[in-house]
Amino acid sequence: MTQVIHDRLLIIDFGSQVTQLIARRLRELNVFCEIHPYQNVTEALLKEIAPKAIIFSGGPDSVMREGSPRPPKAAYDLGVPILGICYGQQVMMHDLGGRVEAGEHATAEFGRAYVTPTETRPEFLNGWFMDGTGKEQVWMSHGDHVAEIAPGFEVFGTSPGAPFAITADLERNFYAVQFHPEVHHTPNGATIYENFVRLAGFTGDWTMGAYREEMIAKIREQVGDNHVICGLSGGVDSSVTAILLHEAIGEQLTCVFVDHGLLRLNEAEQVVKMFRDNYNIKLIHADESDLFLGELEGVSDPETKRKIIGKLFIDVFQKYANEIKDAKFLAQGTLYPDVIESVSFSGGPSVTIKSHHNVGGLPEKMGLKLVEPLRALFKDEVRALGHELGLPASFIGRHPFPGPGLAIRCPGEITREKLAILQKADAVYIDQIRKHGLYDEIWQAFAAILPMRTVGVMGDGRTYDFALALRAVTSVDGMTADYYPFSHDFLGETSTRIINEVKGINRVFYDCTSKPPGTIELE
Repeated sequence: MTQVIHDRLLIIDFGSQVTQLIARRLRELNVFCEIHPYQNVTEALLKEIAPKAIIFSGGPDSVMREGSPRPPKAAYDLGVPILGICYGQQVMMHDLGGRVEAGEHATAEFGRAYVTPTETRPEFLNGWFMDGTGKEQVWMSHGDHVAEIAPGFEVFGTSPGAPFAITADLERNFYAVQFHPEVHHTPNGATIYENFVRLAGFTGDWTMGAYREEMIAKIREQVGDNHVICGLSGGVDSSVTAILLHEAIGEQLTCVFVDHGLLRLNEAEQVVKMFRDNYNIKLIHADESDLFLGELEGVSDPETKRKIIGKLFIDVFQKYANEIKDAKFLAQGTLYPDVIESVSFSGGPSVTIKSHHNVGGLPEKMGLKLVEPLRALFKDEVRALGHELGLPASFIGRHPFPGPGLAIRCPGEITREKLAILQKADAVYIDQIRKHGLYDEIWQAFAAILPMRTVGVMGDGRTYDFALALRAVTSVDGMTADYYPFSHDFLGETSTRIINEVKGINRVFYDCTSKPPGTIELE
């Protein structure tokens, strides 16, 4: 096989909560990038990746603290462009002979700030400071500040709290900014990344068409003549995985659709019909609802639910793998955000937000190896790949649905009664969204049945039924999200329909929490 080699950009993560946004900005420029936590970046990894450029992320630590995060010294000696952001700027200055001081009230900046340019405008700042006001809005989040720049660096922008807001050593192609160009509140931030990757010589060679061909070749090389089992949920991720695998290995693929009893109303029938009617793919419909619901009975802790479901998925796949001759691989629709959120940086500042049932590999007892062709992609890139593979737009545009299903939309103990109520209420909610033409404006919408009962009055009688929470968010990739601003008329109409049509619900709430601080799902 002739391996496709893309230009690579390495992002060294020092624990910033928005490092993933850096990757998103670069992917939008068709630049392939990888995020690696700082303690994993060794000289050996640098040699393996052979990055064309490096970005140092922000982070919550102080470079003056003994043992604080650092890049390997070899990174500076590669002769490739480096961009330091916030903490990354401070690390660069500290390592290369500058000086960083602890934050004081006069120099700390959190939130909106304005950077004023110097007279000299290097190529790195092409298209920057273009609004005619002589300054550019940025988003700052720093306590410490650079007090003295390293030898060879010049200042090209200042702010009230950061006299060295933009610095660069033009001879070595080292650039550093104190603000965060990746966030929405730095409106012209994309220009920084565009200029940086252009100066580094990236050609934008990483497209979904190229990715498709590369993955097909890699799948064939990895799998050989063996058979693959693909976990099919009917969601976009697993479906794109299945179609990509089928294109690569044809009859060597068997899809297993596990009905765990935690799906949306009539979803099992819809998924089976769609794949059997439209694609010539071997499909096993495994109705294991009694097994899953039995194991979840009496369980209310969200992490315990996820772990039970994850273990049972593995057990079910093992069961069907034993029936398939030459099955050596298990394919999963794991995405890059799943991988990022499930990593806890040992010894570092980042923490695990929640576990994902399909991340982390498989127990050795399974005897199956993983095939994860979407592991490098964000959600919107998966949709683009789906278009590339010819999936219908109506299907590609389906809202995400979590692997644990309605288990994490049923906080507290799960019962068949609550699931039945939730399925009906969720169906009414989604029907309302479609009727009002809002479905494609919303990234994800769902109902969740709350672990509480409330008093109500219906007709002349008193009710004591469940409360329902409605959730709808806008997002690009699920890493950050904002609630969808439904009108009060829509919410009132939807609430009335749910209460009238779904027995067991007498009160409806709307969740207007963004991510962060919340997550998209309730559990």
